Amino acid sequence: MGKRLIPLAAMEKIMKKCGAERVSDKAKAALKNALEEIADEIATDAVKLATHAGRKTVKASDIKLASK
Repeated sequence: MGKRLIPLAAMEKIMKKCGAERVSDKAKAALKNALEEIADEIATDAVKLATHAGRKTVKASDIKLASK
């Protein structure tokens, strides 16, 4: 996944909100990669759920169900 879907600045904000004083660039990149992988899996499952229900539109309920 070479595209930047989630900005690194957002990763730093998340970690600082959780109590980190300083965050390395490698830590930001690692969190970004982990979150994008998880998001990709959830999105894929949500699309399958919407398709199974006969819909083209992915709804919040599909995302919630896929994330369980």
